[in-house]
Amino acid sequence: MAGSIKIQNIIFILIGTAIMSFGLVYFNMENNLADGGFTGITLILYFVFSIDPAYSNLVLNIPLFLIGWKVLGRNVFVYTIIGTFAVSLFLWLFQRYPIISLPLQDDMTLAALFAGVFIGVGLGIVFRFGGTTGGVDIIAKMGFKYLGWSMGKTMFMFDAAVITTSLVYLNYREAMYTLVAVFIAAKVIDFMQQGAYSGKAAMIISEHGPEIAATILREMDRGATILKGKGTFTGMDREVLYCVVGRNEMVRLKNLIAKVDPHAFVTLGDVQDVMGEGFTFDEHKRPLER
Repeated sequence: MAGSIKIQNIIFILIGTAIMSFGLVYFNMENNLADGGFTGITLILYFVFSIDPAYSNLVLNIPLFLIGWKVLGRNVFVYTIIGTFAVSLFLWLFQRYPIISLPLQDDMTLAALFAGVFIGVGLGIVFRFGGTTGGVDIIAKMGFKYLGWSMGKTMFMFDAAVITTSLVYLNYREAMYTLVAVFIAAKVIDFMQQGAYSGKAAMIISEHGPEIAATILREMDRGATILKGKGTFTGMDREVLYCVVGRNEMVRLKNLIAKVDPHAFVTLGDVQDVMGEGFTFDEHKRPLER
């Protein structure tokens, strides 16, 4: 049974689309930068034919709404409708009721940087709360959901094709800065998709495994799991500790391990998202506020 539509998700989707639209109006449109995907197509129509992106965004997305309904399900479809209309609304508002003027033609590096950050943060928020803004976002969402493709990388491929077409109004300097903005946006989207609770995973091989585990629990209030392993060189059974800690606890963990067993073999790897006790829930299974 599908989950219910959440007001919290709608609020954050609106926030995300506002941030994205702000970046499009005040950095892309103000400084003659293109974009990728359907947004880039609306900018081509704007710069070449003077068609308002607030309107073309809706017209271009209508055919994809049916695909969104059939493939993404009711909730995502509703969030997509909200996100798409919200983008058009905020584009319309920011153009007709300017908040600030940010002409950065003399510093296109800043223009590209902020365009990428605002669009990336905005879309990242929308994606994280289950929505899309239509267009290529729907395709990227489907690729992530069913094929495990990175949303940022999927969008980057579409962006490249649209930006190539955008050369009809861009000069080569603006095109290169546009690529910088799109690359930054893709990285920001991926960063936000990776999760709010990232950390480090440690694999510890030591003859003093139980003692190290007890020290980690006592000193850091972190648990560890003892796995059974076997050395291929010696053929001897080994106990392997697996432990996940926050990034800011990594140095402390290494120091504790070295204190108990300076000869322990330790590997550390990035963990993109962590859920469970100590990260998203406390010992009483109550959500942690961060």
